[in-house]
Amino acid sequence: MSMISGIQGQLLEVTVVSCNKLKDTEWISRQDPYVCLEYGSTKFRTRTCTDGGKNPTFQEKFVFTLIEGLPEINVVVWNSNTVTHDDFIGSGKIQLQKVLSAGYDDTAWPIQTKTGRHGGEVRLIMFYANANKPATSYAPSYTAAYTAPQLHTPVYSVPPPHAASCPPAATYQTPSPYPAYPPHSAAYPPTSYPPPQPTAYPPAYPPPSGYPPSSYPPHSSYPPVSYTPPTQDYSYPPGPYPGTYPPRPY
Repeated sequence: MSMISGIQGQLLEVTVVSCNKLKDTEWISRQDPYVCLEYGSTKFRTRTCTDGGKNPTFQEKFVFTLIEGLPEINVVVWNSNTVTHDDFIGSGKIQLQKVLSAGYDDTAWPIQTKTGRHGGEVRLIMFYANANKPATSYAPSYTAAYTAPQLHTPVYSVPPPHAASCPPAATYQTPSPYPAYPPHSAAYPPTSYPPPQPTAYPPAYPPPSGYPPSSYPPHSSYPPVSYTPPTQDYSYPPGPYPGTYPPRPY
């Protein structure tokens, strides 16, 4: 992998988060691990996680000054002892290519024992503020030759008053609905015919009193008519035996 150039003197933040599944160097009690980081001549050491055992937690941050051409950090995990020398648990190398190109790296790095066997993992979070990130968008090659159209600037910065935009209403005259016809007295001379007289013509119908009297005599001239209703006898003739019945035959 190629090394990122232009990192000389830049700052790199490294946070030691925790260790996982470490080799246990204690037989009776729990081990007390701590982590050492080395980059060039710079060395840092975390606090001792008392009784941390195989999965200690640290959450400690350190800042390194980057060196051109040095692409890795050495990490060593130890078990702290009060009477004897500290016990070596494992070591490994932390590669910086990812964090220098992307600006961020959160990885659990493996470590090995003296015999080359797996000794556990060390989780580190690294942050580099001056990472060379690729551009998010690319402009086309003809962008420089293109000239954006200019917006039209309004003539007035503020709208003009309403009275100045329109002439007063009094300057306009409403046209006559019939402009082509002059008045009657000026266009035509007076007629030579005299007006008709109301008495020159007889009335079309005579008044009601002009009709002759009716030839029929009045109602009182007819003689009275007398009417005598006819009489009718509704009686029946007497029978042969009035009031009696004939004897019954035996």
